[in-house]
Amino acid sequence: MTTRVLVIGGGQNAEHEVSLGSAAAVAAALRMSDHDVVCATIDRDGVWRSDALPVAQSPAASLQHALGLIGGVDVVFPAVHGVLGEDGALAALCALAGVRVVGSGLRAGAIGMDKWTTKLVARAVGLGTARGRLVDAADIGDVEFDGPVVVKPVTAGSSHGVRLVAEEGELREALYEAARFDRRILVEEVVRGREIDVAVLREKGGVRWAAPPLEIHAAGVFDTAAKYDGTARFTVPAALDPGDATALTRAAVAVFDALGCDGVARMDFFLTDRGPVLNEVNTMPGMTAASQVPRMFAAAGVSYVDLVARLVRAAR
Repeated sequence: MTTRVLVIGGGQNAEHEVSLGSAAAVAAALRMSDHDVVCATIDRDGVWRSDALPVAQSPAASLQHALGLIGGVDVVFPAVHGVLGEDGALAALCALAGVRVVGSGLRAGAIGMDKWTTKLVARAVGLGTARGRLVDAADIGDVEFDGPVVVKPVTAGSSHGVRLVAEEGELREALYEAARFDRRILVEEVVRGREIDVAVLREKGGVRWAAPPLEIHAAGVFDTAAKYDGTARFTVPAALDPGDATALTRAAVAVFDALGCDGVARMDFFLTDRGPVLNEVNTMPGMTAASQVPRMFAAAGVSYVDLVARLVRAAR
């Protein structure tokens, strides 16, 4: 039987445009593999829109209509990055509606989106993380400069609000910029090492495996501009010796399991002299054909169309 899939894009956060690209690519790939695809977009104001929905003027009214759309499909593919999407909000909505969903559930999404909590989980399973401290936006005036640091909002994605602070005069501005995205801010040590991503996929039947690691080559911090202006280069498979490749893969699977992830997740590491240091986790990473995760699985012989279809099969 043909599987009917609802692909959701957009979202109420800074990753809205990126999510639209992921959703469009996913929908096109699913149609190529003979799925029956319906699309919906969550506008920046929270209103759900779709050709299959009546026009509504408020988030609540549009969600009421969208619930009927969700209930009429076999699987929901929530290609919404960031808060109120990747953080488990849409997975929870689907769980309440009794509809299968691609990707991680509420718990893994919520923990994985919270960089501070993810660090605690990583340490609990023996992985290295950058030393850092948590700052509330109300306490920005009390933060003192004690050397170069990386400032980042706890829950924002696509590196929004992330800044390398090399001098004392830059700290306050960086903290206020991060606070635009989340009142909880991480101030971390600068980790020197190669930037390596590892993607883990849980297939139908529960088997999970890691794709060949990808290395990011960027001048300075791999920030929002570097991610989308075309200046960053990727090498996949990354040129790693067998010991480092094994350590990274084991670390990625350990985090995937500890968080309870499903579908696909991308773990971002710094490879240092003391081994892998976890930077962050993405439980709904970018999903265009040119994004890092599809590139990694392509290196393993899994095409983009096949990868998306596998995610839907696993959800079912």
